[in-house]
Amino acid sequence: MLLQTALTAGLVLATCLCGEAAAQSIYTCVDAKGRKITADRPIAECMDRTQQELTRSGRLRREVGPSLTAQERAAQEEKEKLAAEARAREVEDKRRDRALLLRYPARSVHDQERITALAQIDEVIKAASKRTVELAGQRKAINDEFEFYVKDPAKAPPELKRRLEENDSSAAVQKKFIADQEQEKKRVNLRFDEELVKLKQLWTLAGAAPASPASGAVGKAGPAKAAAKN
Repeated sequence: MLLQTALTAGLVLATCLCGEAAAQSIYTCVDAKGRKITADRPIAECMDRTQQELTRSGRLRREVGPSLTAQERAAQEEKEKLAAEARAREVEDKRRDRALLLRYPARSVHDQERITALAQIDEVIKAASKRTVELAGQRKAINDEFEFYVKDPAKAPPELKRRLEENDSSAAVQKKFIADQEQEKKRVNLRFDEELVKLKQLWTLAGAAPASPASGAVGKAGPAKAAAKN
């Protein structure tokens, strides 16, 4: 008898629980006019504000946020996208800062790398300048040969004319190359200057005491294996 009673009570309890779970939710909110509204479905008057979804027993099941228009959703997605991009940039900036600090633990290391980089460019310019001098010598020899045809340049041999054109072309190439390398030196100096500003901040934050650089202009390091030929 006791067993039967217990089984019956269990079935009744299970039925009640299932009934509550299967029952529809209750939605409640306070609309724009201050009225409290209750319904068995999402409330149209409160689509622009938070609604509470309750069980039939009055227990809070969840809160339903305001519905967004297509334009509002697009704006929210764009805002979230920009925030994610900002977080990604912050992570990348920190990674770059760590790498910079590892590469240049002291001012002297940074200064030496600048010296080396500029010296390599100077070696390239030196080679191009040497080639320019050679071309100038060749041009003088060509001009000397043209002296024989001053009165009638049209009679100059095609080979001589070709050599003159090639010399002019090569000289122009070397001139442009040297100008480009001078611009490269400016870019290198600018890059190191910008890095130094950042490094000073990083060294301070890291509690480092960077070595003081030698005053004056940056000098040259050992020769680089670079040359320009044309």
